[in-house]
Amino acid sequence: MDKHVTDIVAYLSWPGLLVAFLLGDRQGSRFHLNQSLVIWIASTLVGIVAKWTPLFGWLVGLVGGLFCALCWFIGIVNALQGVEKEVPLLGQFRLL
Repeated sequence: MDKHVTDIVAYLSWPGLLVAFLLGDRQGSRFHLNQSLVIWIASTLVGIVAKWTPLFGWLVGLVGGLFCALCWFIGIVNALQGVEKEVPLLGQFRLL
């Protein structure tokens, strides 16, 4: 896969991220692979915290879920446009 396709596929789902990482242009798409990984990890953590937080778990899930969805949307729009801009708050983390 070329860089543009790899950038987009990375945001589609966990399996999409794995496919993009294993079969795509890893060096050229490192930025979007990292952004996508951080967003997916954050949304998973929000789901776990929301499930195990008594009383206000629904609020944590709602606010955290909306924030992760917004970051995902910003990330995929940036990938579609071919721009490497960090998503809010989560974009500063480097895992790859």
